[in-house]
Amino acid sequence: MTHTLITDSETLSRVLERWSSSAVLAVDTEFIRIDTYYPRLCLVQVRDATTTALIDATAFDDLSPLFEALTTAGRLKVFHAAGQDLEIFVHHCGKCPQPLFDTQIAATLLGYGDQIGYAGLIEKRLGIVLDKSLSRTNWAHRPLKPAELDYAAADVEHLAAIFPGLRDELDARDRLAWLAEDCARLCDPALYHTDPGAAWQRLRGLAQLSAREQTIAAALAAWRETEAQQRNRPRKWILDDEAIYRLAQRQPQTRRELESLAVLPPKTLARHGETLLGLITAASRAPEQIYAREEEPDAASKSLLKRLQAIVGARAQALDLPASYLAPKAELLRLVREGANAPVNVLRGWRREVCGSALLEALP
Repeated sequence: MTHTLITDSETLSRVLERWSSSAVLAVDTEFIRIDTYYPRLCLVQVRDATTTALIDATAFDDLSPLFEALTTAGRLKVFHAAGQDLEIFVHHCGKCPQPLFDTQIAATLLGYGDQIGYAGLIEKRLGIVLDKSLSRTNWAHRPLKPAELDYAAADVEHLAAIFPGLRDELDARDRLAWLAEDCARLCDPALYHTDPGAAWQRLRGLAQLSAREQTIAAALAAWRETEAQQRNRPRKWILDDEAIYRLAQRQPQTRRELESLAVLPPKTLARHGETLLGLITAASRAPEQIYAREEEPDAASKSLLKRLQAIVGARAQALDLPASYLAPKAELLRLVREGANAPVNVLRGWRREVCGSALLEALP
C-alpha cells in the first residue's frame, strides 16, 4: 500500500476534505516521552478507505484542523489500545475522538484474552508477523527513514484490515453495544487529566506512613504534580518518590536539616529548598489526614470476597471473557467494603446485566 507524508498545511487541508466523506478512519500516533510531562506528538497516521496519510506533527505550529477532523462525531475512529493516544488528543484539543472502536477491547470481548498487544492481534487475525526492530524508533528525529515511514503506515493499514471482521463478529454475538459502552467510558477526558490534589494516589508506599507523614507526603506530591505540569518535565525530575517519603518522615525545618538528609540533587535543593521547607512546615501544622490504609479484611469479608470472585469467575467462563475484565479484584473489594452503593463498573451497563445483579444478590 502507498502512503503520503504530509508536512504542509495545503496538503493537509486536501486530506481533511477527503476524510469528510469517510465513514471509518483507522488512527495511530507516534510520540516520545523522555524529558517531558506531556507526550510529545511526532506523527499521526490515518487510513481511510483507500489511502494512508502520515502527518508530520513536528512540521506544524497549529494542528487544530487535524484534531477537529478526528474528533468529528460523524466518523468512526479505529484505534488499538487507545489510552495513550487519547491522552494526546485531550492535551491538544480537550476532547477525544468519538465514536471510537478500540480493537484491543473488541478482541477481549471476542475471547482473545485481556489486553492483547497489537502485534499479537495482527498475527492472529491476518497471519502477519510484524517486524519489531523499529518499535523503539526515535520518532522525533528528522528525516524519518523510508523503513520507519513504512512501519508507521502499516500500523493503520493493518488496523483498517482487521476492523470489519472484528465488528462483524461482535455484531453476530450481540456485543457491539458492549464495545460501544466501554469505548465511550474510555473517551471521558477526565481520565487523562491529573488533579494535583489527587497526586498522592501515585505514592505506592503511602499506607506505611503515619497520619502526619501522609499529610506531608500528600502536600509534597501535589506540589510536584503542579510543578511538573507547569514546567512540562517528568515528575521524577522534580522530586522522586523516595525523597517525598524521606521528607515526610524526617520533616526538616531548617535548610541545614534539609541538606543533611542528602535526598535532593544540588539543583533541586538550590531551586526548591525553601519552597519544600515551607510546604513541610504548613503540612505539619495542618489537620492530619489518612489518605491510604493497609487493611487486612476480617474473616467474614474474606469469605464474601471469595463468593464474589466465584460468581465473577463462573460468569466470565460462560461468556469467554477474562474475569479481570468483567470485574477486577479491586472492584470486588470495594463491593465488600461499601456494598451496593460502591461506584464500580460491574454495577453499570452491560456488566450489571450479565454479572453485577448476581453480585448484588450475594451481598449481605
